Amino acid sequence: MHSNSNSTAHFFTVDVEEYFQVKALESAVSRDSWLTRPSRVLQSIEELLASLEARGARGTFFVLGWLAAYRPEVVRAIADAGHEVASHGFWHRRVTAESPAEFRLDVRAAKQALEDLTGAEVLGYRAPSFSIVPGWEWAFDVLIEEGYRYDSSLFPIRRRGYGYPSAQRTPHVLTRPSGRIAEYPLATTRFLGYPIPAAGGGYLRQFPLAVIQRAFRESAARNEPATFYIHPWEIDAGQPKLPVSRLNQIRHYRGLDTALSRIDRLLDEFRFVAIASHLSTLEHSPAPLSAAGAAGAA
Repeated sequence: MHSNSNSTAHFFTVDVEEYFQVKALESAVSRDSWLTRPSRVLQSIEELLASLEARGARGTFFVLGWLAAYRPEVVRAIADAGHEVASHGFWHRRVTAESPAEFRLDVRAAKQALEDLTGAEVLGYRAPSFSIVPGWEWAFDVLIEEGYRYDSSLFPIRRRGYGYPSAQRTPHVLTRPSGRIAEYPLATTRFLGYPIPAAGGGYLRQFPLAVIQRAFRESAARNEPATFYIHPWEIDAGQPKLPVSRLNQIRHYRGLDTALSRIDRLLDEFRFVAIASHLSTLEHSPAPLSAAGAAGAA
């Protein structure tokens, strides 16, 4: 049962990728070796689906197009369980590592692969490593032109490697030269006036759970939905340990054994839905919000 005293529905999102496709392990795994490595993602997806189903929750799963091509059973399991399938790109390449033309081909291929497999329109996109950052706003124009209706890549924090500090912290609509696109930023809280990432993922594993709970309670108190995220590999304590730097070992492996129980506690306290269920409300609000001076600027 949900212990929250309000009806605010937050967004439960999953960035669906294999453990060996993440940035922290790039130095140990080449893309050419992906197909030679045992797949582990389906088991973790099934565990997440079971946790969501037990609480009547629904989520948005940002799936790699690569998985649609080579691990279609993973995508079918998500769709068959009634959850939204959205795009995480095809090759898990950061936007900052691509040209506009390369980015277009990547998001187009992912959208097509996922739609062909599920038979449902793919509405949303999330950049690997939240890599739509200041200076790469052209990515929104490409997404609009390729038929995406929303993005969930902006992390309103200042952090080396990613972050869009000036981004609005609540769902809003961006106005771009190519049109409009809805944006669902990742959850944050504040400490001594400084924004703290509190959306889940590595922060769920590295921070006290109370930090994540605080962010969602604050949003609920304002009657504003907040966005949570997790990766399937973050609940897989049995995954192979690869030879990477000590810092990346901590980033990738710390807290794997307790992540699912923490997720269950959040699912017990808060109500979660898929982003698609909220999209038309945001798009047709009387006064849609835009990130003027930030991501909405040309």
